[in-house]
Amino acid sequence: MLYWEKNNNLAAQRLNALFYLISFDEFVEKMVTRLKANDHFFFDELEVQILDMEEKKIDRYIRRKRRELVQKEIDGLYAGVVYAEQYHSELGNELGKEYPHLDYIAIVNIGGKKLGFRTIHDHVDVSKVAGTYGGGGHVKASGCNLTDKAYQNYCLDTFALEPLREDPKKNEYNKKDSPLGTLFENKQDEVFFLYQVSRNQWAINQKKTKLQQTFSTFMQGEIFLRRNYGVWLARDDKYIRYVMDFVKHK
Repeated sequence: MLYWEKNNNLAAQRLNALFYLISFDEFVEKMVTRLKANDHFFFDELEVQILDMEEKKIDRYIRRKRRELVQKEIDGLYAGVVYAEQYHSELGNELGKEYPHLDYIAIVNIGGKKLGFRTIHDHVDVSKVAGTYGGGGHVKASGCNLTDKAYQNYCLDTFALEPLREDPKKNEYNKKDSPLGTLFENKQDEVFFLYQVSRNQWAINQKKTKLQQTFSTFMQGEIFLRRNYGVWLARDDKYIRYVMDFVKHK
């Protein structure tokens, strides 16, 4: 799915989805007949309805699984681990975009005793991750059997972890890369204020004390916070109170 998005060819993605939603013989007959009779490809009304229903089903599934995602550092990479038995490509793509601080998404299929890996990053090769457990695949999408080692790393070691908290969807003020700074919080009720010091320098205040680390981009600072402190965006009301106090005492 990631390749279709990059090439802005979502019609091809929908065509691929339709291939799996109807029988092979029906698909071939429909497409051959249509291409012979028309200069341009199109979906008929029934196909559009089928595809729309499937996309809504996938959206609901992804929303539910998003609330179950946990974060774990495994062999030097940060993985988002989720249990799912279907829609692996769509799920891996959407979770990867939602949580770009994660190097890859690991999708555990307990029933099938399989483990799938998806990444949106160019610096990560998940075929190498799968190869660690005797599997393989492509740079962006790969998989392996759920071996004892894989089960230990992705199931036993992650079972007690709390799911990642989602960022508020309706914030108007506390947003990423805000010129006034961005406020994060975590389950320990700690707050972290990420703000720009100069053109190429961002700093973090924790409990109103500036951390020693600085970052050349906002994203680097956000990745540091999400990986090391499990943060999410604070809501607008907390942000406004913090910024007013921060400016007052700056």
